[in-house]
Amino acid sequence: MVKRSDGRAMCWLGLVPKQMTTGGKPRLLGITKRGNIYLRMLLIHGARAALPSFSKQETPLGDWLRGLLSRAHRNVVIVALAAKLARIAWATLRRGVSFEPGKGTLMTA
Repeated sequence: MVKRSDGRAMCWLGLVPKQMTTGGKPRLLGITKRGNIYLRMLLIHGARAALPSFSKQETPLGDWLRGLLSRAHRNVVIVALAAKLARIAWATLRRGVSFEPGKGTLMTA
């Protein structure tokens, strides 16, 4: 799988909403559920298992998750966390570096 951007990789995994644009007005639909079903299932199950511990931590990721949990349904938050974890994995694989949580930019939605 060689993808040029993380957005395309997330679309291929089926972890981002499908977009329909008409007249310049974008509409976000449900997740696409394309690509490798097994890999998407592993990412979502991993996010479901990690959500309780990540949301209790006083880190930028924990702050982001707590804010998202207050605004959205738990299953939506799980898919968003799976997409974020997949983006982190994609970036480390693409750059050929190991993951270091203390480095990088502040996590944003």
